[in-house]
Amino acid sequence: MRPDLDHWLDRPTVRISHRRESDAEPATLWAAARAVRTSETRRLGRLLRLRIPGLPPDIAYDELFRAPPFIVLYEDENALLAGVVGRIWTVRRDYPTLAEPDEFRRWSARGTVRVLFANWVEPADAGVTALVSETRISASDGLAQLGLAAVRPLIVASHQLIGSEGLAHAVSTIRGAGPRDRGNPGR
Repeated sequence: MRPDLDHWLDRPTVRISHRRESDAEPATLWAAARAVRTSETRRLGRLLRLRIPGLPPDIAYDELFRAPPFIVLYEDENALLAGVVGRIWTVRRDYPTLAEPDEFRRWSARGTVRVLFANWVEPADAGVTALVSETRISASDGLAQLGLAAVRPLIVASHQLIGSEGLAHAVSTIRGAGPRDRGNPGR
């Protein structure tokens, strides 16, 4: 089922959503999604390593979202929500470490953003499961809005890689399950 994203970030400045559908069982699709490695998503993996210096080249996305600078906000058997805060428009690692999930909800430091990365599986049609990824970004103030405006062209130019490389790879690795591409190009 869909996790409560509004609990973590209810009025995003930017919201991007992608989905891919498969005939696979939810647990199978979720296991495939958790196993996708950055090296298997060529352009998306390279972009992440550019934006997060020092990132191992073959890390699984599941591991990525569970280690600093990210913090796990919520998880269950078919969902993982992770967050990061800071100045995402800089090339240095300007991401403060959060000690516990509620710090993410309360975060409002001047000139920074909160970014929620939500990934989950949910039933779609009869016998069809959807793998969904939604990213939300919220700017704390006008200064953060300016910083976010600086990376908006990068976001616009690259967000489709989440669906075309990340989600598509997870769906394509499942043997015997037919992919159903009803990808949402984001918004």
